[in-house]
Amino acid sequence: MKNSIGERLREARENKEMDQVTLADKAGVVARTLQRWEKGEQVPDGVSITRLAKATGVQASWLLTGEGDMYAVPSRPENMYILPGSSRRRNRLVDLPLISAVPAGKVATLFHPDYAEDYVTVDDIKDPQAFALKVKGNSMATRIEDGDVVVVSPQQEPRSGDVCVVRVNGEDTLKKVKFEGNYIHLIPFNPEFDPVVVKRREVNFVWKVVKLIKEL
Repeated sequence: MKNSIGERLREARENKEMDQVTLADKAGVVARTLQRWEKGEQVPDGVSITRLAKATGVQASWLLTGEGDMYAVPSRPENMYILPGSSRRRNRLVDLPLISAVPAGKVATLFHPDYAEDYVTVDDIKDPQAFALKVKGNSMATRIEDGDVVVVSPQQEPRSGDVCVVRVNGEDTLKKVKFEGNYIHLIPFNPEFDPVVVKRREVNFVWKVVKLIKEL
């Protein structure tokens, strides 16, 4: 087993017979950044790990930790559900970084999209910036419950009725959204929680949830 991400990255690239410039382009970075990663001067973030793994054909979990099989073929979780509006056409499986947690309750800053705690395997995802979040709280129960995992696609345009991760004045929440003029309604599924209305100018981003993986 290679002892560092840089060593594993170099091995994966060389096994693919790919030069640094080509792999850097596929990862969306300049060649100098890839060189720093391979030398161990810097560590790629979760999104870059996923892109590098996809480009070289290795498993992202192996690239990140060195554990498991380098080219293991992952299986699709049996408890995965596609939310309404998502394409049902099957694509190749990909590993997405699992990022901390997003509250389905009171808003709170609990995740950062560049930090991966683990990885989940999904299909039907084309957004290279997609990542997964573990749900914390019960404001979206019983449809989305504490401990479930949602897959977020920043690339897809959210519409009224979508479930989204919303950052309001630097704080995060998971809610169904409704766009109305200069306002956004944040609507919980759980009737014990009240909807919230925020001004669009107070919203940092609205990212669409495209998959739900239920906690068993």
